[in-house]
Amino acid sequence: MRFSHLQCVKTVTKSGLISLQPFWHADCISRMSQNAFTERYRKWCKRKGYNFSEQKAFDVYASALGHYITLPKNAYAKLLVTTACNQLIAALKSLAAIKAEMLRIAALMPEYEVVLSMYGVGEVTAAQLMAEIGDIRRFDNRSALIAYAGVDPSTSQSGKYLSKSGKVTKRGSSHLRKTLFQIVSTHLKRSPTDEAVYQFIDKKRAEGKPYFVYMIAGANKFLRIYCGTIKPYLLFLEESGC
Repeated sequence: MRFSHLQCVKTVTKSGLISLQPFWHADCISRMSQNAFTERYRKWCKRKGYNFSEQKAFDVYASALGHYITLPKNAYAKLLVTTACNQLIAALKSLAAIKAEMLRIAALMPEYEVVLSMYGVGEVTAAQLMAEIGDIRRFDNRSALIAYAGVDPSTSQSGKYLSKSGKVTKRGSSHLRKTLFQIVSTHLKRSPTDEAVYQFIDKKRAEGKPYFVYMIAGANKFLRIYCGTIKPYLLFLEESGC
């Protein structure tokens, strides 16, 4: 059974302020016509200083009609809903503060701008990459970094027989693999034909490789470029005393 009281989440804004007085219960919405609710929602947004969206009003109204009412419309239920929403707002504020601090610290690192300039990398993924990889100079070579990420092929050995399987080891950082997947997914969505990682992915895909295989191949390629770009840059800064 689905809860109708999640309508309150739709009133949360970036400022973290919320007022559930008009729309805290599905019945507060469904008892009106769509036009009446849209107009009331528009006035409410204007009064609270929120950006009004007619499509959002339609979505909220349709959602209110499409849910089963699981709590009575009384003061106790209203307290439960408003308390849950206030806890959600507190969690969102904490998350925003952590994210802002993460980005602030990442921007202080000497390699930040270089990492950010790499295709498919944004502010958040740049910070994630740097946090998970750490000092790239601690890796002797690119293969060591790939092994750390766990995107290197595993091996199967029996006696003198040694064969590489199609699976990756996954022995390294799962958070780093998730970040790499986000970056490689960006390459697939945007399809930059002049970019090395996408060219490598597209080549594997043209060879008939499965989705998982060419995604891992793209992550592997990206890490090689990352190591070949960031490590020399940091070594140069170290030697020049910058």
